[in-house]
Amino acid sequence: MAIVGALAGEIAEAGRAIGLPFIAVSADIGSPEPMFGPDGRPLAESTFRWIDPALEYWKDRGFALRSPFVHAARYSAEPFYFERGTLKTWRPARWLSRIEAGEAAREFGIGAAIIAPAHLPGGIIGAVVWASPDADLAVGEMFEAQAPRLHALVHRLMGAYHEALGDTALADPVRLTRREIQCLKWAAAGKTDGEISQIMQISGPTVRFHVTNAARKLGVAGRSQAVRHAVALGYVGSGPNRPAALDALRDDAD
Repeated sequence: MAIVGALAGEIAEAGRAIGLPFIAVSADIGSPEPMFGPDGRPLAESTFRWIDPALEYWKDRGFALRSPFVHAARYSAEPFYFERGTLKTWRPARWLSRIEAGEAAREFGIGAAIIAPAHLPGGIIGAVVWASPDADLAVGEMFEAQAPRLHALVHRLMGAYHEALGDTALADPVRLTRREIQCLKWAAAGKTDGEISQIMQISGPTVRFHVTNAARKLGVAGRSQAVRHAVALGYVGSGPNRPAALDALRDDAD
C-alpha cells in the first residue's frame, strides 16, 4: 500500500502540472466501494480533491451509473478526453460519439477532462479522471502530449492496489487445454452440452469433463462461472465476427 500512496501522489501532481488538478478515482467501476490509501482513508479524501468539495462522489452509490466517463470506460481500454461537450480520443472512435456527456459533465462541474481506464485481468475496470471546470481549456493538446504517461500511471496504480488487496484474478496462473477452451467457447455462445458434443464430435460426458476440469483449474464452481472467468482471462473472445466486421469497414471505405 505504500506503493499505492506514492503512485496516487504522482497522479495528483501530474494533474496539477498540466492544469487538470481535480481528480476522481475508482479502483473498480463495478463496485461502490471507494479506493483507499495506505492510511485506510479514501484517496478522494486524503490525496485527491474535486471541483465541488461538497460533491462526495465516492459516497454516492449511483455515481458510476450517471457518469458518462465511467460509462465510456466500460467500452474502451484506451484513454480519452472531454472537450467542449464531446468525448474524443486520439483516433476516430464511433463508440465515443454515441455517448452523451455534456449534460452529465455539467452536473458535476466539469468543463474539460482526461480519462484513463485500466482494464485488468479478472474483468476489473479501474479509472482516473483528471478534470477542470474550465470549458475553454485546450485539453486536446494536453491529451496528445500526456495521455501515454497518464495511462501508464493509472495501470501501475490499479495493478498495485488490487495486488495489495489480493484481488488478482487467480492465486496461481493456469493454462487451459485446447479442448477445454473449445468447450467453453461454445458454452459462451449459448450451446448446450448436447449441441457442443455434436459440433465437436465428442460425447456429452466428455464435454462435461472438459468444462468441469476447466472450472477446477480456474478455481470456480459450475459452467457459468467457468465461462465468465475464461472470458475475463481472454481464453474466450467476445468480439464481433471478424470477417463480417472487416466487410463492414470495406463498405464504409467505399
